[in-house]
Amino acid sequence: MKYVNVESVEAGELLGKTVYSSNGTVLLSAGVQLTVYMVNTLKRIGVTMLYIQDEAYKDVDAEDILDETTKRAIINEMSVTLESIRSGKDWSPRKVALSIEKLLNDVLNGREMLVQLTDIRTKDNAQYVHAMNVCLLSSVIGLNMGLNYNQLKDLAVGALLHDIGKVGEPPGSGSAANSSLHHTWRGFEVIKNKREFSLLVAHTALQHHEHVDGTGMPRGIKGSEFHLFARIVSVANIYDNLINGLSKDSLMPHEACEEMMALSGTKLDRDILIEFNKSVSVYPNGTAVRLSTKETGVIVRQHRGLPGRPVIRVARGSTRYSLDVVEIDLAQHTTVFIEAVMT
Repeated sequence: MKYVNVESVEAGELLGKTVYSSNGTVLLSAGVQLTVYMVNTLKRIGVTMLYIQDEAYKDVDAEDILDETTKRAIINEMSVTLESIRSGKDWSPRKVALSIEKLLNDVLNGREMLVQLTDIRTKDNAQYVHAMNVCLLSSVIGLNMGLNYNQLKDLAVGALLHDIGKVGEPPGSGSAANSSLHHTWRGFEVIKNKREFSLLVAHTALQHHEHVDGTGMPRGIKGSEFHLFARIVSVANIYDNLINGLSKDSLMPHEACEEMMALSGTKLDRDILIEFNKSVSVYPNGTAVRLSTKETGVIVRQHRGLPGRPVIRVARGSTRYSLDVVEIDLAQHTTVFIEAVMT
């Protein structure tokens, strides 16, 4: 598969990864042959990047930590939960916990894999995909930091529900002038009333917009004054927002990682950023890149612990009849660098 900009997709190409609707049902299945109408529809609903099947890279896997059934379950549960809150109905902490158990099972089974947040977002499903991504990345970081299973469950629930206070958010509530109405306070109030959840879950939602230098919201606490779980979710939340793909200001993963490092010690915790950088795929599989050798190729494999030094497949030769396909492992070729991502 290749990870490409939707603007370069042509009718007749095969979709590489499934596109989900806002309630977790399948909008377009992997393997479907795209028509002009489908491509235009994807653009209209906000899709900017997607996976396309390519014979030359049929062995390239997106390496998702989460199983497709887990993704559907989480997106559906978030859709049901947020709609219940929006309409003033009760919601089920037990069902949320069950979806978290599915996610943690996948995380534990995929602990050697890097996180690649390349699920296709639309304007309708973005809120749920964001919650799932922040939950996934937070859980992987927490696992790398040595949290036990019960701690991971609390962290994962807090991460999944971190923006629950945005449901029915009044205009201007996120501004400094209205800090008492900030969505983190409303999220805290909604979660703390559910006795099935630890109070840590509510505090994770409350504190995930705080900064280590004390410039965050809603209380302006700093450093270790706010909980480890909230500091982890803060990192995951900012990263996923940077790469959301629905904004003209969204970044590619490698650009977002550089932006994150610039926030070290001010907005974000340095120690957590170290674990973040070990966990996330800087250049997702299928991404086309240009090397410092001026050759172009596609990312085909990752190295756990060396996310910025993947394996790139390059075609060398003077004509299309005399091409030699080679793989350049940047972990071994230490003088070769990725110069640019081709979008």
